[in-house]
Amino acid sequence: MIQYPVPIVSGPEDIEKNVAQICRTVANTKAGYPDLDIIVFPEYSTSGLNTKIWSYDEMLLTLDSKEVTQFRNACRENDVWGVFSIMEPNDTPGLAPYNTAIIIDNKGETALHYRKLQPWVPIEPWYPGDLGMPVCEGPKGSKLAVCICHDGMFPELAREAAYKGANIYIRISGYSTQVNDQWILTNQTNAWQNLMYSVSVNLAGYDNVFYYFGEGTVCNFDGNVIQQGQRNPWEIVTAELFPKLVDQARENWALENNIYNLGARGYVGKPGGERENYLTWVKDLAGGEYHVPWEDKIRITDGWKYYPNGGQYGPMPEELKN
Repeated sequence: MIQYPVPIVSGPEDIEKNVAQICRTVANTKAGYPDLDIIVFPEYSTSGLNTKIWSYDEMLLTLDSKEVTQFRNACRENDVWGVFSIMEPNDTPGLAPYNTAIIIDNKGETALHYRKLQPWVPIEPWYPGDLGMPVCEGPKGSKLAVCICHDGMFPELAREAAYKGANIYIRISGYSTQVNDQWILTNQTNAWQNLMYSVSVNLAGYDNVFYYFGEGTVCNFDGNVIQQGQRNPWEIVTAELFPKLVDQARENWALENNIYNLGARGYVGKPGGERENYLTWVKDLAGGEYHVPWEDKIRITDGWKYYPNGGQYGPMPEELKN
């Protein structure tokens, strides 16, 4: 995990510089750790967090863009998997872009394409992801899923990844220090509640507005922290993981095999356990009727304070180009 220094981006030319630097980092890190299997970069490491320009066309990258092609080449040339962050145009013109993560394998092919399911409201102007929580085969018996920043605060998303077979849950983030403690907490609980490793990395450093805390965290499937980074930009946080141990725990544990027990309650008292859905929120969400008891009293339900004129998409205005 690379605690990438938060980039200061004022236009597309800065994205090009970041892409070149990320690719150099892939090569240099692989040279320093020749047995490395996968390198993870934080959210916004490519595009930065400049809210004035981050959703204009010039700041967006498609999966077949020259910049993503550079990522592919870096992975192929260095025989390593990589996790990268881009902001991606919407398939439907005129709609908000997606906040996207891609996993590229060591052959330079896209192994996983994910769009952030839970943008950080009411600030992030991204369209809610439409690809669900995909899982892909990774190196050496791993099964990988990736979530982005605020996604990791939702236990339901980690459960979805595990339910679909992920044994390593990757979280890439661009958080400032306000949620540092919750970051560590949720990384641990996402791992423990689903019997899987969690691998999480955040931007690091100061962008003249906020400080980003780095603290790459690797958690074991028992919820304990295996490795913890500090707050240093460019710190490389490493850990050795054994996906087969996750698989064995899921297959052999009785006590605390909670992801299985959720759907087979009380199998000591009832042969095979109780499998009927007993969760009201699951029924309501499935029926499109999700409604918390205090919903009618919620004060902020859109981004009006931050985007009073609505989403600003399309070509970047001339006055913002430098």
